Amino acid sequence: MSTSPRTALVVGASGLVGRALLHQLAAPDSGYAMVHALVRKPIEAAVGAVRQHVVDFAHLPQPLPAADDLFCALGTTIKVAGSKAAFRAVDFDAVVDSARAARAAGVKRMAVVSSLGADARSRVLYSQVKGEMEAALRALRFERLVIARPSLLAGERAALGQAPRPAEQLSLRLLRPLGGLLPASIRPIEARVVAHAMRLALAAEGPAAQIIESGALQQLGALKA
Repeated sequence: MSTSPRTALVVGASGLVGRALLHQLAAPDSGYAMVHALVRKPIEAAVGAVRQHVVDFAHLPQPLPAADDLFCALGTTIKVAGSKAAFRAVDFDAVVDSARAARAAGVKRMAVVSSLGADARSRVLYSQVKGEMEAALRALRFERLVIARPSLLAGERAALGQAPRPAEQLSLRLLRPLGGLLPASIRPIEARVVAHAMRLALAAEGPAAQIIESGALQQLGALKA
């Protein structure tokens, strides 16, 4: 990690990866002196220097808090959102609007959670929107953009007060017993592993835009900071 203290901006801090990011970024040895979290409603704060900002993602305050790095873990499903339009409002509009506002506030590096199979040309709406989101973020020309494409996320959503995702829970129950028999590229991945991999990748030298698939996230997330 960088030796000079930095400031992080976290969007989507209430979810599985977002909450893991908060705890990791707020740790004394993270390299971050301050963490700003944009949230829809107050959440239980992580230890350390975390400042929460309750916002309406459809009307973000201007300017956003100044920061060096943006970590975005916003995401939902069509079923949870209630409609295709509501899903897109979160997974595309809120993500891109937050990134654009952060860019205007001086943020130069960004790490974002996308999804396995993201493709703007996909006939599957979920994958299509994720692919379109990635393209829109590339167009903002961050000095460094890390795009994490995890497979099925493992974690306890109920403990975070999130709505249950029955299909996700069923898939995890079926896949978890297979463990290491599954290729790393499709194996369920712990949210804390994704968060750790995002942090390490963003701190490292690399191309202006880098996509990290789930298998590589598994490997990177196992490394020490």
